[in-house]
Amino acid sequence: MNKREYSHEVYKISGTVSLTGEWNSPEWRKHNYIELDNFMGSIPLYKPVVRVRTGYDEDNLFLIFRTEERFARCITTEINGPVWRDSAVELFFSPDIKFPERYFNLEINCGGTPLLHYNLVPRRELIEIPPEEISEITINHSLPAIVDPEIISVISWIIECKIPFSLLRRYSDVTTPVPGVTWKANFYKVAVNNSNPHYMTWSPVKNDIPDFHLPFYFGNLIFR
Repeated sequence: MNKREYSHEVYKISGTVSLTGEWNSPEWRKHNYIELDNFMGSIPLYKPVVRVRTGYDEDNLFLIFRTEERFARCITTEINGPVWRDSAVELFFSPDIKFPERYFNLEINCGGTPLLHYNLVPRRELIEIPPEEISEITINHSLPAIVDPEIISVISWIIECKIPFSLLRRYSDVTTPVPGVTWKANFYKVAVNNSNPHYMTWSPVKNDIPDFHLPFYFGNLIFR
């Protein structure tokens, strides 16, 4: 099956990184963003605007999502709970270039509650990362932990995170990011239990029903 491969360049962050949760902070302004503009399933009546910036240093991967949407809602506060039912952003990524079909799925709802699994075989064999280890990921969020009822008006919200490579290495080999290394990955935005359900992707996914667990469609994260 032929497919167009999406690519995004991830640049190294020099010096001390201050995670402030600000989309246009001095650190983040230096990094170009990508936009999620592909959909799976039915096209929603209102299309959210979702942008992501990335960076890395010797020890961590950094992400910041900025989402503009209507009907934002989240009620899950338990780590590894069903955050995908809420308004959530997600990164699925394969840090081991020898096994690109094995991947982590990091999912964070708009209230900052995360889920993290390591998938050996999509939807068949996975490791659920313990909550105490997931807590090693630094997460900044601009909305409260619970948003209910949904916010009907248009709002913008931020999820910013720092993912330690040391956490990933407990479950997978990690091809250390240096200039020229490429990881496989995809970025997603989802909402199920609100008035504007949708499944958005960065790299397009061709499937009859929405399914993010299809690493064949991952794009490229190229470290610079």
